[in-house]
Amino acid sequence: MKLTIGLTYDLRSEYLQMGYSEEETAEFDRADTIIAIENALMALGHTTDRIGNAKKLTERLVRGDRWDLVFNIAEGLNGLSREAQVPAILDLYEIPYTFSDPVVMGLTLNKGLTKQIIKDNGCPTPEFKVISQPEDVDGIHFNPPYFVKPIAEGTGKGITPQSIIREKKDLKDACLDLLYRYQQPVLVEKFLSGREFTVGVLGTGHEAEAFGTLEVILLENAEQNVYSYKNKEKCEECVQYALVNGETDPMVKAAEAVSLLAWRSLGCRDGGRIDLRCDEFGNPYFLEVNPLAGLHPQHSDLPILCNQMGIPYIQLINRIVSSAATRVSSLPGQMMRMRRCV
Repeated sequence: MKLTIGLTYDLRSEYLQMGYSEEETAEFDRADTIIAIENALMALGHTTDRIGNAKKLTERLVRGDRWDLVFNIAEGLNGLSREAQVPAILDLYEIPYTFSDPVVMGLTLNKGLTKQIIKDNGCPTPEFKVISQPEDVDGIHFNPPYFVKPIAEGTGKGITPQSIIREKKDLKDACLDLLYRYQQPVLVEKFLSGREFTVGVLGTGHEAEAFGTLEVILLENAEQNVYSYKNKEKCEECVQYALVNGETDPMVKAAEAVSLLAWRSLGCRDGGRIDLRCDEFGNPYFLEVNPLAGLHPQHSDLPILCNQMGIPYIQLINRIVSSAATRVSSLPGQMMRMRRCV
């Protein structure tokens, strides 16, 4: 099926020109990411149309523009539901799009709510507590070491070596600092000292598969023990991404099983990543899900995984579009159009 596909995205250079900082724009995309996605879509025979961010999308929709499908990688700028903005707008206009719906996008950006649902579905995740004000620290009943991070940020924002808190007496000050800097609740969880994995998932529902895993290994010049903002920004110098195999490594096999359970429990669609860390006994625990994973062909984790597995970038994009395209002619949309004609 050949489609007319619109592209929604937040271009980092545009926001930098508006005066936003490097950290504020850390999750946004470079121009070469948009070019790579567009080239892959055209090579697959689709027609593309660059739309841009959520505001530009609304302008185009008001003018009457429509697309068969929107390839959405827009992260959004403001609010704890910012990743849900473009999907919600497209749902309003009954236009299908890649990746998860606004409910999932809003939920998964909130790490505390995500972990609660994961826990309720039997998926292992470290003990945790959401801190909305410093006094909430007094209600933490699990022992250190702790790991603290903003509840709704990505790309390692707010994560440094100081995110590991060894003694409870230091926890309140660490939380107060993050509460002030990011103006959002803080997630405190039990720090796990074992191996760290990121698992790639493609597909939706029962058709989803955990197709491969990278182990995140920090090099000597990296900030140690944390997959931090600095380490992610300088990943070529600080991080080794080692392809690991669940068929030969029981720890990886367990991590992939946890990832698939988490993906399906949350209702994620089309493609993304699950991040996990192991305890001292080698048991993997869910940390975060990224249902809107970066797609830079050389620098983003999901394409890095595909590159190491010998999966061409165009095939990754095709898998994502093929999964989303099943919703292009969905029965509910046809029924709604029939009802309006009656």
